[in-house]
Amino acid sequence: MTNEPGEKYTGSPGVTLSFPGLQVQVRRSDSTWLELTCHSSCVLSGRPEYVWYKNGEIIKTGSSLPVSSGSTDRYSCYLGGYWDQRSPAVYGPQRPSVSVSPSAEMLEGGSVTLTCSADANPAASYTWYKEHEDSPRASGQIFTITNFTANHSGNYYCEAQNEMGRSNSTLRLITSSVIQSQDGWRVNYRQTDVCAAKGSKVELSCDYTHPPGKYPSDIKDRFWFTKEKDGEPADLRTDSEYSGRVRYECYSYIKSCYMIITDVRESDSAEYKFTFRTNKPGEKYTGSPGVTLNVTGLQVQVRRSDSTWLELTCHSSCVLSDYFEYVWSKNEEIIKTGSSLPVSSGSTDRYSCYLRGYWNQRSPAVYGPQRPSVSVSPSAEMLEGDSVTLTCSADANPAANYTWYKEHEDSPRASGQIFTITDFTAEHSGNYYCEAQNEMGRSNSTLRLITESGVDRTTMIIHITRWTLVSVMLILLLVFCLWTRKKKAVSSTTEPHESREAVEVRHLSSETELTKGSSSVVIKS
Repeated sequence: MTNEPGEKYTGSPGVTLSFPGLQVQVRRSDSTWLELTCHSSCVLSGRPEYVWYKNGEIIKTGSSLPVSSGSTDRYSCYLGGYWDQRSPAVYGPQRPSVSVSPSAEMLEGGSVTLTCSADANPAASYTWYKEHEDSPRASGQIFTITNFTANHSGNYYCEAQNEMGRSNSTLRLITSSVIQSQDGWRVNYRQTDVCAAKGSKVELSCDYTHPPGKYPSDIKDRFWFTKEKDGEPADLRTDSEYSGRVRYECYSYIKSCYMIITDVRESDSAEYKFTFRTNKPGEKYTGSPGVTLNVTGLQVQVRRSDSTWLELTCHSSCVLSDYFEYVWSKNEEIIKTGSSLPVSSGSTDRYSCYLRGYWNQRSPAVYGPQRPSVSVSPSAEMLEGDSVTLTCSADANPAANYTWYKEHEDSPRASGQIFTITDFTAEHSGNYYCEAQNEMGRSNSTLRLITESGVDRTTMIIHITRWTLVSVMLILLLVFCLWTRKKKAVSSTTEPHESREAVEVRHLSSETELTKGSSSVVIKS
């Protein structure tokens, strides 16, 4: 506007100022890699500098960032100099929390609602599975089962997944196993199937009921058993296999009994029953069927994600409760917690898993083949026509497979730990190597085989035979010559009409001794 009254002008439309809110966009590159991009709601002027944070620490600059799929880390970006305006962090689902209503133990015919929730950004999607089933039971955060039956009992797990990764949590649902007779005797087991880790502690529990008119003081005995002796249940506390490992906590006023087994072994896997009897002879009751206990050791399963990455999973033969936490060790050093572990293919390290608090019960380690040891029989130098056996052995877990190659050849000569070459020729000479391979990696070792002087076996036998015959003939000729000379010598010294015996006697008895200085020579003639 000017100093003249009413003289003014407004430029319209004007300049729109937008403040860019930053967001991290996630795009999958392949099965193992993600690409994170720092995205603004408008195009920034100049050459903005993006900075990436991982768990609150600067790691890189640039508009994009590659990260491995399944990472549990938190990534965010901001414009250089504007830390307070950083983007919300993106991260894979944390371990889901699962709730059940009304409870995880219910009578048949009831209805149960499962709810799954996991902290994640981007927001997670949810899928429900039942143990040992490949197809999902339901999708969504809430899963409802109506008209619950014994067939519904089992382990269910909720899998939370977003673009960054996935995580799951397990819940056990059971129908209340009630065994009741007509006259009011009853045993109610809290759980009918229990999975326990080898070396851990397990607790089995039950409630029991007897007919009206019986009092706690009337209960004479109560115990758990797996075997019978002389047709009667045998108290587990008297079994030598459980010595020092079993104790009971029984409460008469609430009619319940707990059995705790410590340091469980795989041999403890069995069906356990509870029995009780009164002070009246023959009055007793056993809850049957009982509780099935499965004791599992841990194994590491190896699965190839792609050409460069493997996924190790800590596996048990039955589903353990969420109480247990898996821990991973690399060359005997703790590196991570969780049921799975990504490792690079070809690693020479040794990986094992265990349950926190039970280090002594860790799984056997998995590792790639060490350098193979190669032996040859009878030797690495041989004559043509010989047979040679090569044996390859490498320390590895899982067990290695073996393949034999000859130098400068792409196709393998043989597979298996033993490789036999029959009718060896000069063409077989050269460097052979054995390659040992398992899911973790591969290793090889070389052996050189040669034919001795390039002479075949048949020719060598002919030469040996020829020289043997020549030697025998020379010896016979020498013997003949000596015999002839001796015969001539005897003939020249024989007088007319003198017998050979007389000549031999005369020769033996005639001696002349010559002496010169200190030396003497005895001449027999």
